[in-house]
Amino acid sequence: MDTLALVLVIIGALNWGLVSVLQYDLVAALFGGSDAILSRIVYGLVALAGIYCIKFLMDRDRVRE
Repeated sequence: MDTLALVLVIIGALNWGLVSVLQYDLVAALFGGSDAILSRIVYGLVALAGIYCIKFLMDRDRVRE
C-alpha cells in the first residue's frame, strides 16, 4: 500500500509540475479532459494517496525514538 501511495503522489507531483511549467495537464490529456470521470478518479486517488502519505511524517518521529 505504501508503494502504491508513493507512486500516485509522484504521478500527481509530476502532473502539477507539467501544469506549472508547460501548462499541460497530462492526466487530463490521457483520460479525456479534466472533467472526464476517469480523470476525476485519478485526481481523487492522487489526493487520497497524499492524505495517506501523511503517515510517513508521523512514522518518521517514531523511528528516531
